[in-house]
Amino acid sequence: MNTDRVLRLALLAGEILMESGSEIYRAEDTARIISKSYGVNAECFFMPTGIFISGYGGDKKVISLMKRITNRTVDLHRIEMINSFSRKLNEESISIEEAERELRKISEYPYRNFPSMLTAAAFTASVYSLLFKGTIIDALIAAPISAVIYLVNSGISKIGFFQFFSLFVSGIIAGALAIFAKKVYPLINIDKVIAGSIMILVPGIAITSAIKDALKGDLVSSVARIGEAMLVVVAVGVGLGLMIIIGLH
Repeated sequence: MNTDRVLRLALLAGEILMESGSEIYRAEDTARIISKSYGVNAECFFMPTGIFISGYGGDKKVISLMKRITNRTVDLHRIEMINSFSRKLNEESISIEEAERELRKISEYPYRNFPSMLTAAAFTASVYSLLFKGTIIDALIAAPISAVIYLVNSGISKIGFFQFFSLFVSGIIAGALAIFAKKVYPLINIDKVIAGSIMILVPGIAITSAIKDALKGDLVSSVARIGEAMLVVVAVGVGLGLMIIIGLH
């Protein structure tokens, strides 16, 4: 079996997992399972911003590959697809050609369509506003604010600005629209509206993955992910705080 080809297959699987928000240990285990399935002994070192794979097969040639990870999001469906693929590969004999086709299909799998994501953002905001003991009116106001935040955040990301700028702008929008709603309808609970509307920006899965990585011993990756999550919180908080200071005085 061609060692380089097998390792590139494992590298692609690892890339999909890391771009989809997978835990480090899960991505490394998957890459090792894929390599072992084709008779290649591989060592993997994954981080949120890059992955490294080195291994050798029957030809005894040592191959090392590296891939920079620049696009990181949360796609649990893709993670599950890769997990199913690796389990299938571990239990059945699949040709390398078929495995490559299946992985390419997973990598090209379309992300959720825009209308459904927009609806989910609005629904999430309204539910969390109610969860934080807000009123029905608070929930109904938080929903469109969250939808606007999602629209702006997506638009800025497509333009190519760095992530923390879009989060900063999202915080400003959340504060500005909540203050405007408070002036139009003074009876709303502005804190409940803001809390609900910014929930789509909270890096909950990233923090959970960082804790899992720490428990598994991947301390460097855990610290990196927690640091990234804290920067997200700071970016949103600064934008939101700045708008509240300006708008309420």
